[in-house]
Amino acid sequence: MIPARSLGGSGIQVVPLAFGGNVFGWTVDEGRAFRLLDAWVDAGFNLIDTADIYSSWVPGNQGGESETIIGKWFKASGKRDQVVIATKVGKPMGPGKKGLRPKYIRQAVEASLKRLRTDRIDLYQSHDDDPDTPLADTLGAYQALIQQGKVRAIGASNFTGARLREALDVSEHHGLPRYETLQPLYNLYDRQGFESDLLPVCKARGVGVLTFYALAAGFLSGKYRKPKDAGKSARGSSTVTRYLNPRGLAILDALDEVAARHSSTPAQVAIAWQLGMPGITAPIASATALDQLEDLVAAASLKLDEADMKRLDQASR
Repeated sequence: MIPARSLGGSGIQVVPLAFGGNVFGWTVDEGRAFRLLDAWVDAGFNLIDTADIYSSWVPGNQGGESETIIGKWFKASGKRDQVVIATKVGKPMGPGKKGLRPKYIRQAVEASLKRLRTDRIDLYQSHDDDPDTPLADTLGAYQALIQQGKVRAIGASNFTGARLREALDVSEHHGLPRYETLQPLYNLYDRQGFESDLLPVCKARGVGVLTFYALAAGFLSGKYRKPKDAGKSARGSSTVTRYLNPRGLAILDALDEVAARHSSTPAQVAIAWQLGMPGITAPIASATALDQLEDLVAAASLKLDEADMKRLDQASR
């Protein structure tokens, strides 16, 4: 059994790997989503991350598709109480529907609860910082939701270290709920921003860290190695453009090497590396097929030794 970790100081316990729901309503239809979610929970995992805006970028979508699919699965499966559901608010959802104003948060949470077919959100996250709304106003709105039992804990995403520290100070000064988690971009390729700016704040203040793009949009799985590989998925073109360079290829070489030593895969090693890094609570990774999900499940049990970690560190530093 994989030891659980706490979401910051919230007391909410999660198995330290999250299923990323951004693919639902995009590259994963409802039927396949149900099969993936069943397999995820049946394998002993409990954390699912989504957002109200997922997947508004798909032609014909308007946002809310991922939450709606998860809500239908909750109803069909009866597994709501086996899941820690994390969602987000703040990205544009239509005219006047964005940001972290109290009035909008009250409106958005009701919409998310309805789509998710649940009476509470375990982790409600500010999807973006909103510099136009005082932090105390936003945190006060969250306090009311917690008091009403609609939200259990709150988190932040896409904040700078300075703004996260300021938000934590405001919570402490005013006796308001604090951001118990941070959701930053972090993986073997994208390291510097988190490690230099955000990790010191999270470690000093006991903030849990849920990392997004844990596999660098699939690049660290090793499936994109040449420009022609861009056609392998909906995200392929942007992934190849950004990561397929000498440094990216050096990281893939290191992943291949460590994976071979463990009879594992590059994706499993990339996630196991994060799980072995200080300050990380749970990486978030998506799967669009059951074999990909099995890769994620195996990653949570893979233990890398000091030599493995050093090899990956040298390649990705």
